[in-house]
Amino acid sequence: GHLLEYHPGIRAIKSYIKQGEIGEILYIYSQRLNLGKVRSDENCLWSLGPHDISVILSLIGKEPKSVVATGQSYLQKEIEDVVFLTMSFPNKIMANVHISWLDPHKVRKFTIAGSKKMVVFDDMQSMEKIKVYDKGIGPPNNYRSYGRDLHLRFGDISIPHIKMSEPLRIECLHFLDCIKNNKTPISSGEEGLKVVKILEAAQESMNREGILVNV
Repeated sequence: GHLLEYHPGIRAIKSYIKQGEIGEILYIYSQRLNLGKVRSDENCLWSLGPHDISVILSLIGKEPKSVVATGQSYLQKEIEDVVFLTMSFPNKIMANVHISWLDPHKVRKFTIAGSKKMVVFDDMQSMEKIKVYDKGIGPPNNYRSYGRDLHLRFGDISIPHIKMSEPLRIECLHFLDCIKNNKTPISSGEEGLKVVKILEAAQESMNREGILVNV
């Protein structure tokens, strides 16, 4: 279903990226953690990973060149409970996904570091789901002195108002509109295939002790 692609918060972040507000994406990392629900027919990569992978592909707008994944089975034999997945994209963009159903915290969070600003999406927050940080590191404003080539920039933190609506309702209405008007859905079969390719490559990497696997 790729439900998060229809989340008003994620759609707002995509708009910021498209408008150039955060600059070029440098890297993204996500955390999807909880204590349970433990499954026996699939590991946490295949159970939880599709959500974050689909969002990352949507935000970056490209497919990764390669993946590296490590995971471990603590509760059930050969069913990973915790996975760390790193995807390498063109233009040196990097994305990391931490997923686990064996964690004391319930976390649903994305952090996007851009060349101009940084954005954090925290789906566990009831009101302040998005925070935009006007922070970064760049070249000095004046001449070089004492070997300092870069300077830190600390600006304001803004919390935009996001009008919330149920993502599942948005997705279903979008699907009906695509049928009625012969459009291609945002979460099309092709998008699903891209996610599955990454999952398969990540599983191969885990099975081979974390080697780099081309996608």
